[in-house]
Amino acid sequence: MNPLVIGIAVFAIFVVSMFLFFASCYKRCPSNAILAIYGKVGEGQSVKCYHGGGAFVIPLIQDSKFLDLTPMTINIPLSKALSFQNIRINVPSTFTIAIDTSKEAMNNAAVRLLELTSKEIEKMATEIIFGQLRLTVASLRIEEINQDRERFLMAIRNNIEPELRKIGLTLINVNITDITDESGYIESIGKKAAATAINQAKIDVAEQDKKGDVGAAAAEQERRIQVAKYNAQAVEGENVAKANIADYDATLKEKEAVADQRGQVAEQNAEAEIQKAKAAAETRRLEAEQVVPVEIDKRKVEIDAEARAERKRREAKGEADAIVAVKTAEATGIQKVLDAKAEGYNRLVDSCGDNARDAATMLIVEKLEEIVKLQTEAIRNIKIDKVTVWDSGNSEKGSSTANFMSNMVKSLPALHDVAGMAGVDLPEYLGEVAEKKVVKQAKPSKSASPKPKVDPSAE
Repeated sequence: MNPLVIGIAVFAIFVVSMFLFFASCYKRCPSNAILAIYGKVGEGQSVKCYHGGGAFVIPLIQDSKFLDLTPMTINIPLSKALSFQNIRINVPSTFTIAIDTSKEAMNNAAVRLLELTSKEIEKMATEIIFGQLRLTVASLRIEEINQDRERFLMAIRNNIEPELRKIGLTLINVNITDITDESGYIESIGKKAAATAINQAKIDVAEQDKKGDVGAAAAEQERRIQVAKYNAQAVEGENVAKANIADYDATLKEKEAVADQRGQVAEQNAEAEIQKAKAAAETRRLEAEQVVPVEIDKRKVEIDAEARAERKRREAKGEADAIVAVKTAEATGIQKVLDAKAEGYNRLVDSCGDNARDAATMLIVEKLEEIVKLQTEAIRNIKIDKVTVWDSGNSEKGSSTANFMSNMVKSLPALHDVAGMAGVDLPEYLGEVAEKKVVKQAKPSKSASPKPKVDPSAE
């Protein structure tokens, strides 16, 4: 055979076996039983109980059993129980018990009743019930036991149920069949109660007969009173009906008068409303014909005035913007000129070897021509009416007229003198001023009298 097929078959058998194993380990708890799992079930616990559902039981470590929840009926033939009055009574009763399903009670039942049979559980419960029932009877009077059965049953339940819960049981029902005593006390109480009941019945019969006679007379009296009352009410009803008819007639007439008055008032109000509507219509017509055109003209004047004012504001704003633009442009131009001059001055100073004095001298040298021109312009328009020259006649020095013209030309400031007036020393490469030679002139003789000569060009 193929090994693969064999392997698959073995694996399938293994899976099925594991499934069956785990299925056998899972214990389901029916509704009429308690599943008790014991062994190693947890720290501090000896058993775990489940009512309904299910749980896994680990083999070799844990085991489980079921506790039956079927109720058990126990007959308690209690006899010669001593009551509170020291009278012995017989209290035959039937108790229905079962294992409780609360958590604490299930644990108690699993601890104390797990290995016991139903007979053994009934025997244990019977002992507990006998003892607590005797205790209950001893704490009550016979009247309380015989007459107030609810109180007696409540006392039984309060005394027996806590003791049963200690072993995991609960009390479902208590049924007391009959209560008797050996001394006949309860029978005497019954006879007394019977005689009392018979006498009370006779009294009740006589009382009822009396009530019957009185009731018949009262009924006759009530009949006559009611007949007379009904007759009076009939007459009164007729009178009330007549009065109501008259009242209704008067009310009708009043309502008719009020309706007529309301109709007249409505007509007057309608007429007044018509007049008001006509007046309102006439007012609206006059407003449309006279007031509305005036308002329109007024509005047009206001709109025109606002338009002219807005135009003037916009023109003024435009002129102001233009002036600002012009001044801004001029300032920008001046700034650019100053920047250019500053750049030129910086370059001039750089070319003069960072000597600001030489740079200023170069600027003045460029303007000397204009300065000389201004000086010549200053004396060009001077009008000389007559020039008289006294000639000494000394031929060695030349004529006085020639010397006058020469000195006049020399009186114009030289280049270095002009620069000196400006507070600037010209550099050496522009030359130096030659020293003047002083020539001593011969004094004229006293005998020779100078003759004045007239410069023909002066006229």
